[in-house]
Amino acid sequence: MRTFSPQNLNLDGKSILITGGTGSFGKHFVATILKNYKPARVMIYSRDELKQYEMSQDFSSEKYPCMRYFIGDVRDRDRLTLASRGADIIIHAAAMKQVPTAEYNPMECIRTNVDGAENVVRAAMDNGVEKVIALSTDKAANPINLYGASKLASDKIFIAGNNITGENGTRFAVVRYGNVVGSRGSVIPFFQKKIAEGADHLPITDDRMTRFWITLDQGVNFVLSSLEMMQGGEVFVPKIPSMTISDLAKVMAPNLPHKIIGIRPGEKLHEIMVTADDGRNTLELEDRYIIEPAFAFWSKNKTHYDGANPTSEDFAYSSNSNDEWLDENGLKGLLSDNGCEQAA
Repeated sequence: MRTFSPQNLNLDGKSILITGGTGSFGKHFVATILKNYKPARVMIYSRDELKQYEMSQDFSSEKYPCMRYFIGDVRDRDRLTLASRGADIIIHAAAMKQVPTAEYNPMECIRTNVDGAENVVRAAMDNGVEKVIALSTDKAANPINLYGASKLASDKIFIAGNNITGENGTRFAVVRYGNVVGSRGSVIPFFQKKIAEGADHLPITDDRMTRFWITLDQGVNFVLSSLEMMQGGEVFVPKIPSMTISDLAKVMAPNLPHKIIGIRPGEKLHEIMVTADDGRNTLELEDRYIIEPAFAFWSKNKTHYDGANPTSEDFAYSSNSNDEWLDENGLKGLLSDNGCEQAA
Protein backbone atom coordinates (compact mmCIF):
# COMPACT_ATOMS: atom_id res chain seq x y z
CA MET A 1 0.00 0.00 0.00
CA ARG A 2 1.41 3.39 -1.00
CA THR A 3 2.01 5.82 1.85
CA PHE A 4 2.56 9.07 -0.16
CA SER A 5 4.74 10.34 2.70
CA PRO A 6 6.54 13.66 2.11
CA GLN A 7 10.32 13.42 1.92
CA ASN A 8 11.70 16.82 2.91
CA LEU A 9 8.70 18.88 4.00
CA ASN A 10 9.38 21.11 6.99
CA LEU A 11 6.40 22.67 8.77
CA ASP A 12 8.33 23.70 11.88
CA GLY A 13 7.51 27.29 12.78
CA LYS A 14 4.73 27.49 10.15
CA SER A 15 1.23 28.82 10.75
CA ILE A 16 -1.38 26.57 9.16
CA LEU A 17 -5.09 27.32 8.70
CA ILE A 18 -7.46 24.41 8.00
CA THR A 19 -10.94 25.29 6.77
CA GLY A 20 -13.51 22.64 7.67
CA GLY A 21 -10.90 21.45 10.13
CA THR A 22 -13.31 19.57 12.41
CA GLY A 23 -14.09 16.94 9.76
CA SER A 24 -12.52 13.48 9.43
CA PHE A 25 -9.70 14.78 7.26
CA GLY A 26 -9.01 17.83 9.41
CA LYS A 27 -8.70 15.87 12.64
CA HIS A 28 -6.38 13.30 11.09
CA PHE A 29 -4.35 16.04 9.42
CA VAL A 30 -3.89 17.85 12.74
CA ALA A 31 -2.87 14.64 14.52
CA THR A 32 -0.29 13.95 11.81
CA ILE A 33 1.36 17.36 11.78
CA LEU A 34 1.43 17.61 15.57
CA LYS A 35 3.16 14.24 15.68
CA ASN A 36 5.75 14.98 13.00
CA TYR A 37 6.35 18.76 13.11
CA LYS A 38 6.47 21.76 15.42
CA PRO A 39 4.17 24.31 13.81
CA ALA A 40 3.90 27.77 15.32
CA ARG A 41 0.11 27.78 14.98
CA VAL A 42 -2.56 25.36 13.77
CA MET A 43 -5.84 27.19 13.24
CA ILE A 44 -9.12 25.32 12.91
CA TYR A 45 -11.74 27.28 11.00
CA SER A 46 -15.27 25.85 10.90
CA ARG A 47 -18.85 26.77 11.64
CA ASP A 48 -19.85 23.93 13.99
CA GLU A 49 -19.49 24.94 17.63
CA LEU A 50 -20.07 21.42 18.98
CA LYS A 51 -17.49 19.79 16.70
CA GLN A 52 -14.95 22.44 17.66
CA TYR A 53 -15.61 21.80 21.35
CA GLU A 54 -15.23 18.04 20.86
CA MET A 55 -12.03 18.48 18.86
CA SER A 56 -10.61 20.83 21.47
CA GLN A 57 -10.92 18.01 24.03
CA ASP A 58 -8.47 15.93 21.99
CA PHE A 59 -6.29 18.81 20.82
CA SER A 60 -6.50 21.34 23.63
CA SER A 61 -4.55 24.58 23.67
CA GLU A 62 -3.19 23.55 27.08
CA LYS A 63 -1.63 20.36 25.72
CA TYR A 64 -0.84 21.83 22.31
CA PRO A 65 -0.17 25.58 22.72
CA CYS A 66 -0.11 26.04 18.94
CA MET A 67 -3.80 25.15 18.55
CA ARG A 68 -6.37 27.85 17.78
CA TYR A 69 -10.10 27.52 17.10
CA PHE A 70 -12.11 30.01 15.03
CA ILE A 71 -15.86 29.83 14.50
CA GLY A 72 -16.58 30.98 10.98
CA ASP A 73 -17.96 30.07 7.57
CA VAL A 74 -16.05 30.11 4.28
CA ARG A 75 -19.01 32.08 2.91
CA ASP A 76 -17.98 34.96 5.21
CA ARG A 77 -15.02 36.62 3.48
CA ASP A 78 -14.35 39.17 6.22
CA ARG A 79 -14.20 36.56 8.96
CA LEU A 80 -12.06 34.27 6.80
CA THR A 81 -9.66 37.12 6.05
CA LEU A 82 -9.30 37.83 9.77
CA ALA A 83 -8.72 34.17 10.60
CA SER A 84 -6.04 33.75 7.94
CA ARG A 85 -3.91 36.68 9.06
CA GLY A 86 -0.36 35.47 9.59
CA ALA A 87 -1.04 32.09 7.97
CA ASP A 88 1.76 30.59 5.88
CA ILE A 89 -0.34 27.69 4.57
CA ILE A 90 -4.06 27.12 4.06
CA ILE A 91 -5.57 23.67 3.67
CA HIS A 92 -9.07 24.14 2.28
CA ALA A 93 -11.19 21.16 3.33
CA ALA A 94 -14.54 22.90 3.93
CA ALA A 95 -17.29 21.87 1.51
CA MET A 96 -20.89 20.78 1.16
CA LYS A 97 -20.24 17.17 0.14
CA GLN A 98 -23.47 15.18 0.16
CA VAL A 99 -24.78 14.69 -3.39
CA PRO A 100 -28.53 14.61 -2.48
CA THR A 101 -28.16 17.63 -0.17
CA ALA A 102 -26.55 19.63 -2.96
CA GLU A 103 -29.26 18.63 -5.45
CA TYR A 104 -32.05 19.73 -3.09
CA ASN A 105 -30.25 22.89 -1.96
CA PRO A 106 -28.35 24.05 -5.06
CA MET A 107 -27.73 27.66 -4.07
CA GLU A 108 -26.46 26.64 -0.65
CA CYS A 109 -24.01 24.26 -2.34
CA ILE A 110 -22.81 27.03 -4.68
CA ARG A 111 -22.39 29.53 -1.85
CA THR A 112 -20.23 27.12 0.12
CA ASN A 113 -18.27 25.33 -2.60
CA VAL A 114 -17.92 28.06 -5.25
CA ASP A 115 -18.26 31.38 -3.40
CA GLY A 116 -16.30 29.84 -0.52
CA ALA A 117 -13.44 28.96 -2.88
CA GLU A 118 -13.27 32.55 -4.12
CA ASN A 119 -13.23 33.79 -0.53
CA VAL A 120 -10.31 31.50 0.35
CA VAL A 121 -8.36 32.71 -2.70
CA ARG A 122 -8.99 36.38 -1.86
CA ALA A 123 -8.18 35.91 1.84
CA ALA A 124 -4.94 34.13 0.97
CA MET A 125 -3.89 36.87 -1.46
CA ASP A 126 -4.86 39.68 0.93
CA ASN A 127 -2.75 38.13 3.70
CA GLY A 128 0.24 37.04 1.64
CA VAL A 129 -0.24 33.34 2.39
CA GLU A 130 2.58 31.28 0.90
CA LYS A 131 0.73 28.15 -0.25
CA VAL A 132 -2.87 26.94 -0.50
CA ILE A 133 -3.95 23.34 -1.12
CA ALA A 134 -7.64 22.75 -1.87
CA LEU A 135 -9.20 19.31 -1.43
CA SER A 136 -11.30 18.16 -4.37
CA THR A 137 -13.05 14.95 -5.41
CA ASP A 138 -13.22 12.48 -8.28
CA LYS A 139 -16.78 13.73 -8.81
CA ALA A 140 -15.32 17.01 -10.14
CA ALA A 141 -14.04 15.22 -13.28
CA ASN A 142 -16.77 15.06 -15.95
CA PRO A 143 -19.38 15.96 -13.29
CA ILE A 144 -22.99 14.83 -13.56
CA ASN A 145 -24.25 16.22 -10.24
CA LEU A 146 -24.16 19.68 -8.68
CA TYR A 147 -21.67 18.69 -6.00
CA GLY A 148 -19.19 17.58 -8.67
CA ALA A 149 -19.90 20.64 -10.83
CA SER A 150 -19.41 22.99 -7.88
CA LYS A 151 -16.10 21.32 -7.01
CA LEU A 152 -14.96 21.57 -10.63
CA ALA A 153 -15.73 25.31 -10.47
CA SER A 154 -13.84 25.48 -7.18
CA ASP A 155 -10.82 23.72 -8.74
CA LYS A 156 -10.82 26.19 -11.62
CA ILE A 157 -10.95 29.14 -9.20
CA PHE A 158 -7.93 27.89 -7.26
CA ILE A 159 -5.92 27.14 -10.38
CA ALA A 160 -6.70 30.56 -11.87
CA GLY A 161 -5.65 32.17 -8.59
CA ASN A 162 -2.02 31.63 -9.67
CA ASN A 163 -2.64 33.83 -12.68
CA ILE A 164 -3.90 36.65 -10.46
CA THR A 165 -1.12 36.56 -7.86
CA GLY A 166 1.73 36.67 -10.38
CA GLU A 167 5.18 35.13 -10.23
CA ASN A 168 5.95 35.79 -6.57
CA GLY A 169 2.48 35.70 -5.02
CA THR A 170 0.46 33.02 -3.28
CA ARG A 171 0.66 29.57 -4.90
CA PHE A 172 -2.53 27.53 -5.24
CA ALA A 173 -2.88 23.81 -6.05
CA VAL A 174 -5.60 21.15 -5.87
CA VAL A 175 -5.62 17.57 -4.59
CA ARG A 176 -8.21 15.22 -6.10
CA TYR A 177 -8.91 11.72 -4.79
CA GLY A 178 -11.67 9.12 -4.43
CA ASN A 179 -13.71 7.55 -1.64
CA VAL A 180 -12.10 7.65 1.80
CA VAL A 181 -12.32 4.37 3.70
CA GLY A 182 -14.46 4.84 6.79
CA SER A 183 -15.31 8.50 6.22
CA ARG A 184 -18.74 9.79 7.17
CA GLY A 185 -21.30 9.30 4.41
CA SER A 186 -19.33 6.62 2.53
CA VAL A 187 -20.72 3.19 1.73
CA ILE A 188 -18.54 1.34 4.27
CA PRO A 189 -20.13 2.87 7.41
CA PHE A 190 -23.51 2.39 5.71
CA PHE A 191 -22.85 -1.34 5.22
CA GLN A 192 -21.51 -1.60 8.78
CA LYS A 193 -24.70 -0.10 10.14
CA LYS A 194 -26.84 -2.51 8.12
CA ILE A 195 -24.79 -5.47 9.32
CA ALA A 196 -24.94 -4.34 12.96
CA GLU A 197 -28.73 -3.98 12.71
CA GLY A 198 -29.05 -7.58 11.54
CA ALA A 199 -30.04 -6.87 7.94
CA ASP A 200 -30.92 -9.91 5.83
CA HIS A 201 -29.31 -8.37 2.71
CA LEU A 202 -27.11 -5.49 1.58
CA PRO A 203 -28.50 -3.04 -1.00
CA ILE A 204 -26.28 -2.66 -4.08
CA THR A 205 -26.93 0.03 -6.66
CA ASP A 206 -25.34 -1.87 -9.55
CA ASP A 207 -23.13 -4.99 -9.72
CA ARG A 208 -20.82 -3.23 -12.18
CA MET A 209 -20.25 -0.08 -10.10
CA THR A 210 -16.60 0.69 -9.27
CA ARG A 211 -14.96 3.25 -7.02
CA PHE A 212 -11.45 4.44 -6.14
CA TRP A 213 -10.42 3.87 -2.50
CA ILE A 214 -7.95 5.70 -0.27
CA THR A 215 -7.38 5.69 3.50
CA LEU A 216 -7.42 8.79 5.70
CA ASP A 217 -3.74 8.32 6.45
CA GLN A 218 -2.94 8.10 2.75
CA GLY A 219 -5.09 11.16 2.04
CA VAL A 220 -3.33 13.28 4.66
CA ASN A 221 0.13 12.19 3.50
CA PHE A 222 -0.84 12.80 -0.11
CA VAL A 223 -1.82 16.37 0.73
CA LEU A 224 1.43 16.90 2.64
CA SER A 225 3.60 15.47 -0.15
CA SER A 226 1.70 17.55 -2.74
CA LEU A 227 2.25 20.63 -0.57
CA GLU A 228 5.95 19.82 -0.64
CA MET A 229 6.26 19.56 -4.44
CA MET A 230 3.63 22.05 -5.67
CA GLN A 231 4.68 24.97 -7.86
CA GLY A 232 1.16 26.35 -8.27
CA GLY A 233 -1.63 25.42 -10.64
CA GLU A 234 -1.44 21.64 -10.46
CA VAL A 235 -4.15 19.09 -9.77
CA PHE A 236 -2.51 16.19 -7.94
CA VAL A 237 -4.15 12.77 -8.36
CA PRO A 238 -2.93 9.73 -6.36
CA LYS A 239 -2.54 6.26 -7.83
CA ILE A 240 -4.99 4.28 -5.70
CA PRO A 241 -6.84 0.98 -6.18
CA SER A 242 -10.37 0.36 -7.43
CA MET A 243 -12.96 -2.13 -6.27
CA THR A 244 -16.51 -2.97 -7.27
CA ILE A 245 -19.15 -2.15 -4.67
CA SER A 246 -20.46 -5.72 -4.88
CA ASP A 247 -16.99 -7.16 -4.11
CA LEU A 248 -16.68 -4.74 -1.20
CA ALA A 249 -20.02 -5.97 0.17
CA LYS A 250 -18.90 -9.61 -0.19
CA VAL A 251 -15.78 -8.95 1.86
CA MET A 252 -17.64 -7.08 4.58
CA ALA A 253 -20.50 -9.59 4.86
CA PRO A 254 -19.73 -12.78 2.92
CA ASN A 255 -22.92 -14.50 4.09
CA LEU A 256 -25.40 -11.77 3.20
CA PRO A 257 -27.13 -11.71 -0.20
CA HIS A 258 -27.30 -8.53 -2.28
CA LYS A 259 -30.35 -6.70 -3.55
CA ILE A 260 -29.92 -4.52 -6.64
CA ILE A 261 -31.72 -1.20 -6.06
CA GLY A 262 -30.52 0.82 -9.08
CA ILE A 263 -28.25 3.82 -9.45
CA ARG A 264 -29.40 6.87 -7.51
CA PRO A 265 -29.90 10.30 -9.11
CA GLY A 266 -26.60 12.09 -9.66
CA GLU A 267 -24.56 8.90 -9.25
CA LYS A 268 -22.05 7.52 -11.76
CA LEU A 269 -21.45 3.89 -12.62
CA HIS A 270 -17.70 4.56 -12.55
CA GLU A 271 -15.65 7.50 -11.32
CA ILE A 272 -12.85 9.24 -13.20
CA MET A 273 -10.00 11.36 -11.85
CA VAL A 274 -8.09 12.25 -15.03
CA THR A 275 -10.30 12.78 -18.06
CA ALA A 276 -9.17 12.05 -21.61
CA ASP A 277 -9.25 15.79 -22.31
CA ASP A 278 -6.75 16.36 -19.48
CA GLY A 279 -4.43 13.58 -20.72
CA ARG A 280 -2.41 15.95 -22.93
CA ASN A 281 -1.51 18.07 -19.87
CA THR A 282 -0.82 15.22 -17.45
CA LEU A 283 2.49 14.01 -16.03
CA GLU A 284 2.98 10.61 -14.40
CA LEU A 285 5.13 9.86 -11.37
CA GLU A 286 5.52 6.54 -9.61
CA ASP A 287 2.78 7.29 -7.09
CA ARG A 288 0.62 10.01 -8.71
CA TYR A 289 -0.54 11.93 -11.75
CA ILE A 290 -0.11 15.69 -12.03
CA ILE A 291 -2.52 17.61 -14.25
CA GLU A 292 -0.80 20.81 -15.31
CA PRO A 293 -2.90 23.87 -16.15
CA ALA A 294 -3.35 24.80 -19.81
CA PHE A 295 -2.91 28.53 -19.21
CA ALA A 296 -0.36 31.13 -20.23
CA PHE A 297 0.94 31.61 -16.67
CA TRP A 298 2.15 28.00 -16.59
CA SER A 299 5.62 28.00 -18.10
CA LYS A 300 6.73 24.76 -19.72
CA ASN A 301 10.26 25.83 -18.82
CA LYS A 302 9.55 25.49 -15.11
CA THR A 303 11.55 23.04 -13.06
CA HIS A 304 9.39 19.96 -13.12
CA TYR A 305 9.32 16.85 -11.01
CA ASP A 306 12.11 14.28 -10.91
CA GLY A 307 11.13 11.17 -12.83
CA ALA A 308 7.91 12.63 -14.28
CA ASN A 309 6.87 11.63 -17.79
CA PRO A 310 3.96 12.90 -19.90
CA THR A 311 1.03 10.55 -20.40
CA SER A 312 -0.40 9.87 -23.83
CA GLU A 313 -2.82 12.46 -25.19
CA ASP A 314 -5.74 10.05 -24.93
CA PHE A 315 -4.86 8.92 -21.40
CA ALA A 316 -7.68 8.71 -18.85
CA TYR A 317 -7.69 7.45 -15.26
CA SER A 318 -11.01 5.79 -14.45
CA SER A 319 -12.07 3.44 -11.68
CA ASN A 320 -13.22 0.76 -14.14
CA SER A 321 -10.03 0.76 -16.28
CA ASN A 322 -7.60 1.07 -13.38
CA ASP A 323 -4.46 -1.09 -13.39
CA GLU A 324 -4.65 -1.59 -9.62
CA TRP A 325 -7.50 -3.44 -7.89
CA LEU A 326 -8.28 -4.26 -4.29
CA ASP A 327 -8.63 -7.93 -3.48
CA GLU A 328 -10.10 -9.35 -0.28
CA ASN A 329 -6.84 -9.14 1.68
CA GLY A 330 -6.18 -5.63 0.41
CA LEU A 331 -9.57 -4.36 1.53
CA LYS A 332 -9.26 -6.07 4.90
CA GLY A 333 -5.94 -4.31 5.34
CA LEU A 334 -7.47 -0.93 4.56
CA LEU A 335 -10.38 -1.57 6.91
CA SER A 336 -8.02 -2.66 9.67
CA ASP A 337 -5.76 0.37 9.21
CA ASN A 338 -8.80 2.64 9.61
CA GLY A 339 -10.32 0.86 12.59
CA CYS A 340 -13.26 -0.46 10.58
CA GLU A 341 -14.66 -3.76 11.75
CA GLN A 342 -15.88 -6.46 9.40
CA ALA A 343 -18.65 -8.98 9.71
CA ALA A 344 -17.65 -12.48 10.69
